[in-house]
Amino acid sequence: MSKMIYVIILVMGIGILNAEDNTNGIIQNSTSLVWPSAPDEARIEYKYSIEKSSDIGIEKSFFSKVYDFLFGEEEAVLSAPFGVYADNNRIYTTDIASKTVYVFDKKENESFTIEGSDKEHFLYPIDVVADANGNIYVSDSVRVKIYVFDADGDFQYTIVPKKLQRCVGIAIGESNNLYIADALADQIHVTSLQGKYLYSIGTIGTEEGEFNKPTFIAADNGNIYVSDSMNHRVQILSEKGEFIHSFGQLGQNIGDFASPRGIALDSEGNIYVTDTMFNNIQIFNQKGELLLVVGHYGARAGEFALPEDITILEDGSIYISDTNNRRIQVLKKLEIKEGV
Repeated sequence: MSKMIYVIILVMGIGILNAEDNTNGIIQNSTSLVWPSAPDEARIEYKYSIEKSSDIGIEKSFFSKVYDFLFGEEEAVLSAPFGVYADNNRIYTTDIASKTVYVFDKKENESFTIEGSDKEHFLYPIDVVADANGNIYVSDSVRVKIYVFDADGDFQYTIVPKKLQRCVGIAIGESNNLYIADALADQIHVTSLQGKYLYSIGTIGTEEGEFNKPTFIAADNGNIYVSDSMNHRVQILSEKGEFIHSFGQLGQNIGDFASPRGIALDSEGNIYVTDTMFNNIQIFNQKGELLLVVGHYGARAGEFALPEDITILEDGSIYISDTNNRRIQVLKKLEIKEGV
């Protein structure tokens, strides 16, 4: 099937298939919800939504339940999830309403929260990422610093590059450097994971390698991928900041952008971009050619209200912070049959 025919099918056929809400407000799907819709071969499938730890099977111990009963504690529920990161065992999300980072650990069957350092609470935690040792990095755009915690959530230190003005999205590159999007300085700052300032990339503008309110970053294959939000495009640069390619423009057609935010790559190098104005996820190849559009505005399964960040695992699991719907939606990239 040619890309042109594929895009036509997307325009005509993308939608929600047989989704329904239950009385608790937790969204369930009654049959398989996939994109694109039939008769085309399904590429993405809706799996479930996360509003609290029990939604992914994390159950409190007997003694924790007794404590909660005696002291009136309730299970924490997401209010406004914003940044999201996941690995094979854990899901991390910042919450800008509760000013908290939630960590859901599926392997250990536990969840915990991080509210800031020993001396100060978060004011506006934007993004979160973890390194290979499990250390947790959190950007706070109002505090204007990156907080670093160990795998247990214990505060370690802060990273505050002198040039930093408003930190938003963060990512760890293959060279184990930390990349920090600065929405006010219109730059990407690069430090070591210990906080040593290395260099900055870009300046304000519309030319190659220039930015206008960069928001989120992905690092993969030795490159960085930047949502250059107010330039309504994605820029691809080397980890050193050398311009490689860009795609996207302001518009109302599929493949255009209104407010690109979260960005992530799958195992095949396809680029997934959330758009908070279109309330969808658009998927492109490395050339910037549109492959698929997922979702539209709404509150049912597979619908979005202000999707901000996105992260993708090697197994094809896709986590999207659906901010105004107060949840993380989990999708799955499907294996394509031989010959398709």
